Amino acid sequence: MQYIRSVIFVVQMYLAMAVAALIFGPWALFSRTGAYRGVNAYCRYVRWSARVICGLHSELRGPVPHAEVLIASKHQSFFDIIILCSELRRPKFIMKDELRFAPILGWYAQRMGCVPVKRGKRAAAMRKMVQDVTSGTAPAGQLVIYPQGTRVAPRVTMPYKTGTAVLYHETGQPCVPAATNVGLFWPRRGMLRKPGLAVVEFLETVPPGLPRAEFMATLEERIETASDRLMDAAEGQTDGVH
Repeated sequence: MQYIRSVIFVVQMYLAMAVAALIFGPWALFSRTGAYRGVNAYCRYVRWSARVICGLHSELRGPVPHAEVLIASKHQSFFDIIILCSELRRPKFIMKDELRFAPILGWYAQRMGCVPVKRGKRAAAMRKMVQDVTSGTAPAGQLVIYPQGTRVAPRVTMPYKTGTAVLYHETGQPCVPAATNVGLFWPRRGMLRKPGLAVVEFLETVPPGLPRAEFMATLEERIETASDRLMDAAEGQTDGVH
């Protein structure tokens, strides 16, 4: 029965994306604010419909950063993006270049100032992004990067990449780590959405100026420890769901 609910949820989620794109499209075409508001409204709707249809509640913990900061977030599934975009005022993401061509999603991502990165050309993309940020040509907002570079399933170990440290050093901005347990309820692949409480948690801000090695060690320790804590607290919530 939960699988049927999940299918209904996924279908209506993408239909709602098309509706939201049409409603906010004219505003987004002429103003980035329209794109931000459209994405914010849509993501709040997805969280609401996940709760109503699938019993999947969600929560964003910790002070929500509204200044121009770097956010280094654990990434387990599309749902952690949804939760972040439901509350951040001006989010922009480091994203795979292929997403530029995704219907609706790609256009809105570019209007928000997201930065596409081609496989094999990550260093060049990073240099261009740092140049845009430091020159003031990039749109102001909260820049979200995934330190591990991709979605990582719960309890799976994957190294942290140095791109986050490069941005941290070159921009001189504080970095807000974010932990999550969403992969327990909304997996990287598949249709099943499990009931429970999915959490994204903003952690203690890392001030600018730390040496690269110290910054990376601090970031990984905070994110992984907090993510394990969130997953431990959620343990058993997904048992017996079919």
